[in-house]
Amino acid sequence: MQRKILRTICPDAKGLIAKITNICYKHQLNIVQNNEFVDHRTGRFFMRTELEGIFNDETLLADLDGALPEGSVRELNPAGRQKIVILVTKEAHCLGDLLMKSTYGGLDVEIAGVIGNHDTLKTLVERFDIPFHLISHEGLTREEHDSQVVDLIDTIAPDYVVLAKYMRILTPDFVRHFPNRIINIHHSFLPAFIGARPYHQAYERGVKIIGATAHFVNDNLDEGPIIMQDVINVDHTYSAEDMMRAGRDVEKNVLSHGIYRVLAQRVFVYGNRTVIL
Repeated sequence: MQRKILRTICPDAKGLIAKITNICYKHQLNIVQNNEFVDHRTGRFFMRTELEGIFNDETLLADLDGALPEGSVRELNPAGRQKIVILVTKEAHCLGDLLMKSTYGGLDVEIAGVIGNHDTLKTLVERFDIPFHLISHEGLTREEHDSQVVDLIDTIAPDYVVLAKYMRILTPDFVRHFPNRIINIHHSFLPAFIGARPYHQAYERGVKIIGATAHFVNDNLDEGPIIMQDVINVDHTYSAEDMMRAGRDVEKNVLSHGIYRVLAQRVFVYGNRTVIL
């Protein structure tokens, strides 16, 4: 008995839920969970169907292709644990949270390796018996450094790459190599305060909330499809450093919850937006 997740994006039309579920019934598959959404602005239908049974993937997908409208996209993937590689620089709070949760059951994920451009976090990572790889950026162009990192990631073959406070801007070639597979945590409530020193930007504006954003990475800095966001209240008594300390808790929680949704195959990317089912 296997468990898989069917994800469908297609032009909206009458009877889509019935068509998809009837095909699953025809294949004697049990529907464990089903979620759907219609974006009336774009006329797109989204559906996540968790299935259990004995699968003939090729026949099932062929039947779906015959029933769905032209322009449909569907994928069928195994449910369960997936593998990530984490990229870091020097800050430990997001990495430490992921290490703890993956070790003690808070997040069902395999951390297959951590790559850093400094060795600051090497000891922390090795305490969890996870390989730490140092690829220094010193003396290298951005393109040369990213090429070395990509080559290493390819040998590990993760499902996703997570930037846990990785303080380097990725080259377009790097981003293209992992389309919609790079997850970043940005230390502000996007689209506000894009780029460096967002807490100092927030302090200068006298904001009353600060937040964090988990998003997929694209070629536009901090403008990729948003996965999850959260905020906390602050006031005039907070310095920029106070905001930074308070924000770290928000950052680690938003990142881990965002990763959970992605690994559960609940996040659909459509254009520069996400639908989460």
